[in-house]
Amino acid sequence: MIEQVTVGVDVGCHRHRIAIAAPDGKFVEEFDIPADSEGFKYFFGRLDFYRKSFDVPIVVAMEGHGGYARPLDSCVQESGYTLLNVNNLKLCRFKEIFSSPAKTDAIDARKIALLARTQDVLSPSKEVLQEVRDVPEEHQVLKRLTRRRRQLVDEKVVVLNRMQADLQAVSPGLADMVEYKDGVAFLNLLTCRPNLQDLSRLDKKELLSIRGIGEAFAGRVIKWQKKAYFSREVAYVGPMIMEDARRIIEIKKSINELEEKIEDILKSSRLAETIGSIPGFGAVCTAELVAEIGTMERFSSERSLALYLGMAPLDKSSGKCQGTRTPTQINKRGKAAMMTAVAHNIRKVEESKKYYQKKRGEGKSHNQAVRALGRHMIRVIWSMAKRNEAYQIREGESKTCSDEACAAIPA
Repeated sequence: MIEQVTVGVDVGCHRHRIAIAAPDGKFVEEFDIPADSEGFKYFFGRLDFYRKSFDVPIVVAMEGHGGYARPLDSCVQESGYTLLNVNNLKLCRFKEIFSSPAKTDAIDARKIALLARTQDVLSPSKEVLQEVRDVPEEHQVLKRLTRRRRQLVDEKVVVLNRMQADLQAVSPGLADMVEYKDGVAFLNLLTCRPNLQDLSRLDKKELLSIRGIGEAFAGRVIKWQKKAYFSREVAYVGPMIMEDARRIIEIKKSINELEEKIEDILKSSRLAETIGSIPGFGAVCTAELVAEIGTMERFSSERSLALYLGMAPLDKSSGKCQGTRTPTQINKRGKAAMMTAVAHNIRKVEESKKYYQKKRGEGKSHNQAVRALGRHMIRVIWSMAKRNEAYQIREGESKTCSDEACAAIPA
């Protein structure tokens, strides 16, 4: 065993349970701390005491990095101690093997500390205990911004679907006027008057004065006005529709502001510059990938990165049955961004399109073919990041500038 003081932290919403084990494995202290400045001050005071007493490294292990662990996790890193993120699924298996008579926060903290002490004998240890690496500040900011943007996009979808359903119930003709209900012209039309029924009485001059409405759209509105119909529900559902339309306008404005901030921050990230140079990898997808990856130092190989982003299925075979399964421990946000970016890459790069069509010809579904290409793109990204090179398109072909990366591009 490595000579170290091991600290197990069972993370809670308002209080954290701490278990400290000496280098010989014996627990020397256990206590609770509140998740506030006073609790953190006491916690780091005890760590400093044991660091001086034993003169060995201190390793802090906690189940779950982020969430309720914040800001204690970042404080541990800033204090210079090693921070391990304990895989919660593997911790459950560990507790099943070395079972306890009960389930309490104190027992969980001790189990976390005991598991952390085995880090040098686990194979492979990084799947169970992953050291939390320092992430560039710009990537931390990108993580917050991109996740906030994704939440707003999801909220917009919910509000838009609700508004569309209400429109269909109140005025089917108005709902069928446009295909996409989140367009600027249509939203401004819905919110330009105090009552929804007033839309059927607008003349052409009034319509053209609404931002986003031109001659063609005004013509469609006038055509609808000739046979406009509103159900009796319009008296109380109409204000709901207009409120939802205003909310969608606000959400779209917030999303645009976030995207502007994201594009500015991307300019200061070398990893973003590398990934963003690949055709089809736009600003949003690049930002989400960089934010979820954090730092390439987290990964020991390109296969580890591929597993993290959900681009590498695992074998699932038994006897004559041969197959694969999707990894469960993946970053879903990173996978979604990768799938979107690779789909755009297929439209822009001829070699990618041919490889995609080849996989579809082999009987693969769309998602399977995109993931297969995504697996190749992970090799390209890994090679470019390690060599600090950008993607370049040579005359007459679409390949990267490095030989290794070129070899990774499907022919």
